Amino acid sequence: MNLELFIAQRIHFNKEEDRKVTPPAVRIAIIGIAFGLAVMILSVAIVIGFKKEVRNKVIGFGSHIQITNFDSNASYESTPIAVSDTLLNELRSFPGISHVEAFATKPGILKTENDFQGIVLKGIDSDYDWTFFRNNLKEGELFTIHPDKNSTDVIVSRYLANLLNLKVDDSFLTYFVQEDVRARKFHITGIYETGFLDYDKIFVIADIKQIRRLNGWDKDQVSGLELQINDYDKLDQIAEDLYFDMADKHDRNGNTFYTRSIKELNPMIFNWLDILDINVVVILVLMLAVAGFTMISGLLIIILERTNMIGILKALGQNNTSIRRIFLYVSFFLIGKGMLWGNIIGISLCLIQSYFHIITLDPSIYYLDAVPIDLSIFSLILLNIGTLCVAMLMMLGPSYLITKIEPARSIRFE
Repeated sequence: MNLELFIAQRIHFNKEEDRKVTPPAVRIAIIGIAFGLAVMILSVAIVIGFKKEVRNKVIGFGSHIQITNFDSNASYESTPIAVSDTLLNELRSFPGISHVEAFATKPGILKTENDFQGIVLKGIDSDYDWTFFRNNLKEGELFTIHPDKNSTDVIVSRYLANLLNLKVDDSFLTYFVQEDVRARKFHITGIYETGFLDYDKIFVIADIKQIRRLNGWDKDQVSGLELQINDYDKLDQIAEDLYFDMADKHDRNGNTFYTRSIKELNPMIFNWLDILDINVVVILVLMLAVAGFTMISGLLIIILERTNMIGILKALGQNNTSIRRIFLYVSFFLIGKGMLWGNIIGISLCLIQSYFHIITLDPSIYYLDAVPIDLSIFSLILLNIGTLCVAMLMMLGPSYLITKIEPARSIRFE
């Protein structure tokens, strides 16, 4: 039999009515652990969810990696590259690449009877992956691109639809300012809403052949290629490998290919997301400190109220290490109970927010309409193990108080 564990169980589970100080102190310690762990679970779930949602929206509009003309400027009026079947096959077989699609962009002015708005027409081809816009489609349907037929169908954002009083099946004119001002009439088949207003304000998705005709491009000319990868964690490495692989290649017109990851295309957004990790670290440290100090207070009170018992155990020959182990077991029971309640509270709040979106956000500031939640089993296990280890390590210090207790004096202690 483990004597220390047996005594610790008797101390923890025995209901003693004559002890007036221990129960409140124990409850405060348990509440401190529960509160700290619940806040940590919420913090990690919110930050991971926020980073993932914002990141996915940026990637939805621009994919993981883009290959464009090295001479292209920062505007949406791009210099084209000619894409051959050989290049496409090489990219599709490149390690880590899961999908390759062509795109073209052209700025214009969307005009209705009563209003107008600057937009960017993003042309896509029949190889386009519609997953992102399918998940964010609010009204109507997506359009189909036929290889041998020009389509005037487009999808617009809810922001533009509300701003210009447009709805599904409406038509509008878009004017393109170039050497000769040109106009095109488009038909709305669907309305999307991503909540990412920086892009929702401007992007209208159309057939890439419309932009080729406006610019006088050949069938193989595009603004660039968008590449999706299998594992986001390998984005930097894949982008770097692809950059050097494409650096010495040229299209049939002698243009150099320029490879950039979505992080390089949107450095401010991704730097801002990286800074959020610092906030999580600060919250975790503060919550661990709060939980740890409440547990230290609770353990000290338990030790002081058990001074008489400690003296008797020492008089019977129990050494300091064994007695310290008894109170560390007691601490483990208290921490475990607090962590149980912390998990219940934290996970429950995460599930409530995830399903009911009780806490909302302003999309114009946060790019999301509600606080996002993303809590993996791995993160939850890591938080629990970390909390338990840190809390138990903090208990080692106050347990040294036991070594200062003298049997002769403590047995008389009341």
